[in-house]
Amino acid sequence: MSERTLKIKGMSCAHCSARVEKVLNAIDGVVARVDLENNSATLKLSKNISDEALKTAVDNIGYEVVEVK
Repeated sequence: MSERTLKIKGMSCAHCSARVEKVLNAIDGVVARVDLENNSATLKLSKNISDEALKTAVDNIGYEVVEVK
């Protein structure tokens, strides 16, 4: 299992963070926790998932991934 942290731009409320968490958790092999205060998401990955796939999922609902660690 690997971990990644996403810095996300555009979240301003609990509804925003819940949407991001929901879309990330819908990806097979991802367990995500979104932290609105830090504008980030911590992901535990049980499969090999590309950074691009994670970014695309978030971008498609109107937010922007600005950094992947």
